[in-house]
Amino acid sequence: MRAEERPTRGAVPRIAYLISGSAGDGAALRRTLRALYHPVNTYVVHLDLEAPAAERAELASAIHADPVYARFRNVKVVTRANLVTYRGPTMVANTLHAAAILLREGGNWDWFINLSASDYPLVTQDDLLHVLSELPRQLNFIEHTSDIGWKEYQRAKPVIIDPGLYSLQKSDVFWITEKRSVPTAFKLFTGSAWMMLTHQFIEYCIWGWDNLPRTVLMYYANFLSSPEGYFHTVICNVPEFRNTTVNHDLHFISWDNPPKQHPHYLTLADFDGMVNSNAPFARKFGREDPVLDKIDQELLARRPDGFVPGGWTDLLNTTEKGKPFTVERVQDLRPGPGVDRLKKLVTGLLTQEGFDDKHCL
Repeated sequence: MRAEERPTRGAVPRIAYLISGSAGDGAALRRTLRALYHPVNTYVVHLDLEAPAAERAELASAIHADPVYARFRNVKVVTRANLVTYRGPTMVANTLHAAAILLREGGNWDWFINLSASDYPLVTQDDLLHVLSELPRQLNFIEHTSDIGWKEYQRAKPVIIDPGLYSLQKSDVFWITEKRSVPTAFKLFTGSAWMMLTHQFIEYCIWGWDNLPRTVLMYYANFLSSPEGYFHTVICNVPEFRNTTVNHDLHFISWDNPPKQHPHYLTLADFDGMVNSNAPFARKFGREDPVLDKIDQELLARRPDGFVPGGWTDLLNTTEKGKPFTVERVQDLRPGPGVDRLKKLVTGLLTQEGFDDKHCL
């Protein structure tokens, strides 16, 4: 769907989600999907090649057997799994693969969000869609900076090979002895690997009509932790998109000491911090940690293994059998207390002093 044909500001937006996981993440992935589900959205779920075939089959079977997913047919399971390692380029490749699937399936969405099985929402989808309905559709939420600091010497100049590009078994990356210089054809940017990107920008990354996305992708094929740089470098080197950035990843993350490589696992002790952050998502959660139950009960009103209540569940219960089901109007959403927290975050980001002068610095 062309940009001019997509719903404009004020209509209920649509989100395309990638939710990915690895071995042992099947149950956590299903739980995250349940907490994120809304019929206007589209979802791609992916268990990587490290997960046993039986676990991937169980995930696909559970999704195909669910009557709600079957009715709206908006959850796609990647059957040909990819091998994904965070430290190499395979996570970027997997994200682009999911984005291509989402475009192929019709592309009737406004934003793309990448999450993992260890992410979890802190607001309902009605909260999120309600706030996004008032935003310009061209805004890209991506934490970024050109001040790459120590990463120039530890990530940009070393050359790595990721066996995940050619092997069926996951193993660590290895380094080439020779170094390389920082590129001159484009400027490097770095930031969070988690983001919310527009349909227009994702389409540009897939089609790459001026070849920059492919050029940058080849460079990042040998870059350590390329998910923290690929999309950031592309968006900030294209005049059409560089002024669309909002410097935030929409997550609450509790980091370790510098250089901030590994986030802490979140627990009940982090609950107030999550809520006070006003972020719509948080990570990283351990499987079945009790804090997830607290989020379900106090923030999402979600029952065990159930969907998060919202306007769509009200409409679904009153829709006559055989009649079409749609959520087209903002009035059809039923936002809760999370909408005020999220509005506070987004309003603060967009109205901060010098916002228009702080893109891609």
